[in-house]
Amino acid sequence: MFSEKKEKQPQTLERNIIGKNTSIVGDIISEGDFRIDGKVEGTIKTNGRVIIGGSGFVSGKVECNYADIEGKFSGELSVNNILSLKATAKISGNVIIGKLSVEPGAEFNATCAMKNATVKELKNEQNTKERTA
Repeated sequence: MFSEKKEKQPQTLERNIIGKNTSIVGDIISEGDFRIDGKVEGTIKTNGRVIIGGSGFVSGKVECNYADIEGKFSGELSVNNILSLKATAKISGNVIIGKLSVEPGAEFNATCAMKNATVKELKNEQNTKERTA
């Protein structure tokens, strides 16, 4: 009598697919997931997952919550949670992550920082370096 039954509405996740013979130059912003089997030059920003397939190549900047990479990436990569590199992945550039998972065989030629490091830890490390110099 006092409570209304509210039906749970299913979450609709956007799934964006950039096909194998597709090339995009520019900025892409979405709330959904991306699967890239083609080529993207520019910025990809999403609250979802970015998957770069085996034939995929991204050059530019990517900001996302999760990323799985089988193909190639060059540029700035910012992943709030887990970056997963498959054995065929080739990464270069600057990477900021929450956690990192790397399969044997992956090429990771990048500077890497973890988001979980606190500012206090970084300052203590810098002060220690200054004292020893």
